[in-house]
Amino acid sequence: MKQRALLLVDLQNDFCAGGALAVAEGDSTVDIANALIEWCKARGEAVVASQDWHPADHGSFASQHNVEPFTQGELDGLPQTFWPDHCVQHTEGAELHPLLNSKAIDAIFQKGENPNIDSYSAFFDNGHRQKTGLDQWLRHHEIVELIVMGLATDYCVKFTVLDALQLGYQVNVITDGCRGVNIQHQDSAQAFMDMAAEGATLYTLADWQETQA
Repeated sequence: MKQRALLLVDLQNDFCAGGALAVAEGDSTVDIANALIEWCKARGEAVVASQDWHPADHGSFASQHNVEPFTQGELDGLPQTFWPDHCVQHTEGAELHPLLNSKAIDAIFQKGENPNIDSYSAFFDNGHRQKTGLDQWLRHHEIVELIVMGLATDYCVKFTVLDALQLGYQVNVITDGCRGVNIQHQDSAQAFMDMAAEGATLYTLADWQETQA
């Protein structure tokens, strides 16, 4: 039987209300995540998560360059948005959201640990120079299809999905389980279009559950 997994992207305190890099309505994704976790577990499917896990001196932080957050620049030869300090290792902001059913997660993959390069995707850093352990774990468990949701639509979700497609996974994105940063107003809408153009299938949670019934 074809194996499938739910991949929760960066459902962390710093991306939710009151967090250092709070995404509008970020908390509203947690109910969707918990519904999907319950749905997947009832079917014996795996649940995995990614976690931004930055050292305090990460090069993507605006504070390290004395610039305003969301300034555009360059980091180690790659275009870079300089962010507010967020998801610093071993801080409350880096923890998964307290209302998320974290006990049901089979494995968590940390990213963004190298201070010299940012890592939006749950699979690779932004330069594709190093992989996380996610792809190896999925292949070990013979998983070929992913259900993806999380934060933020226009960065970590988008690049996770694009990498998953490049790696050969079938990818389903739960759109109402995602929220975006939207530095530009249409960034999230464009991200969904980019994911679909590369081969991802987009669903709302209700549509997904209906198609799988």
